[in-house]
Amino acid sequence: MINKIKLAAFALFLGVTGTAQEVEFVQYTLDNGLDVILHQDNTAPVVTTSVMYHVGAKDENPERTGFAHFFEHLLFEGTENIGKGEWFKIVSSNGGSNNANTSDDRTYYYEIFPSNQLELGLWMESERMLHPVIDQQGVDTQNEVVKEEKRLRIDNAPYGNLLTAVKKNLFKKHPYRWSPIGSMEHLDAATLEEFRAFNEKFYVPNNATLVVAGDIEIEKTKELIKSYFSDIPKGAPVEKEKFVEEPITETLQATYYDPNIQIPAIALAWRTPSMKERDAYVLDMVSSVLSDGKSSRLYKKLVDDQKQALQIGAFNLAQEDYGQYVIFGLPLGETSLDTLVAEVDEEITKLQTELISQREFEKLQNKFENRYVNSNSSVAGIASSLATYQQLYGNTDLINEEIDIYRSITREEIREVAKKYLNPNQRLELEYLPKQETEQ
Repeated sequence: MINKIKLAAFALFLGVTGTAQEVEFVQYTLDNGLDVILHQDNTAPVVTTSVMYHVGAKDENPERTGFAHFFEHLLFEGTENIGKGEWFKIVSSNGGSNNANTSDDRTYYYEIFPSNQLELGLWMESERMLHPVIDQQGVDTQNEVVKEEKRLRIDNAPYGNLLTAVKKNLFKKHPYRWSPIGSMEHLDAATLEEFRAFNEKFYVPNNATLVVAGDIEIEKTKELIKSYFSDIPKGAPVEKEKFVEEPITETLQATYYDPNIQIPAIALAWRTPSMKERDAYVLDMVSSVLSDGKSSRLYKKLVDDQKQALQIGAFNLAQEDYGQYVIFGLPLGETSLDTLVAEVDEEITKLQTELISQREFEKLQNKFENRYVNSNSSVAGIASSLATYQQLYGNTDLINEEIDIYRSITREEIREVAKKYLNPNQRLELEYLPKQETEQ
């Protein structure tokens, strides 16, 4: 089936409509359950090959956290036909680049090659899926890599554990309560058999989406995919356990001490609906009103005008099962954390009781229109979007329809959704403090 997507490029701030860009994608499923999406764009001799596996941190054993992120690294170690340490050499020597990333919900691998290396990209991803070598040497090597990453990006980085602390206190039952980096103690305790079992369960064609985007011929690409992927055995059905959190009805209080900071911080966090819910889209707009850019309400008030904050931000972290709406602030000078909270609450109350102005609303719509166009301005961006919409939302057509959801959101909805979710009795209040305060 061919789906046509029209991406309108606008000269937004001039109010001039640009030329519409039409994109097509072909979607089908192999007999082994592998979902395939092809997008043809012959304007540049570049091709992206990518595979998204529907496995993330939430699919881990609570006593073995960090497995999904670990596999992001481990599956670059080598295969039966790609020697240890050779993966990146093969990619770079053929003019390509590659990477991977892991979230709570999925793991994404991709290569960007000159289009004459399409077959190489497909072969490498089929090798990763069919012939990974998971041995003790590879596990030990990547264990050290992951430990160093955790030290650099989280443990030794100022405010590096902020989101980890938020998740731990915001979720009680759901696996979102731990971060994708997981526990180094859990990884150290894991056996080789546990790693192999995790691979056999999740890194199978019926739990994956293959996207090929760029300078390709559709029928030729189909034949190549059939050649490299159709004989990969289907895995057992992947059953996803559902975890239901009880609503938060009283303010949760928590404290975290970070030895890498001197300035305390406050984080206010609410548990919000799945990214597939309309309210999650409205919350995206709420966070933009509050803190997207220097003219946003919180930034202008607390950083520019009143000079009470060094930094302030509101983030809607939409995810497959639940979202997290987080407001993070660093006080300036003698400003207390309580003062920051009071000032933030004042702005939230305004959103809950007053309609945003028409001018502010038009600016907001322009931002989301621009964001949508930019996210699909390259074949790599389109590949990622197609995989995400198919794998996590179950609706690939959202690459076309999602912007219409944002366009349909009203000022009244913004007020009502803020009123529905962003109340003090529904949130976590986390004080993120310098560690020396406890020692005193």
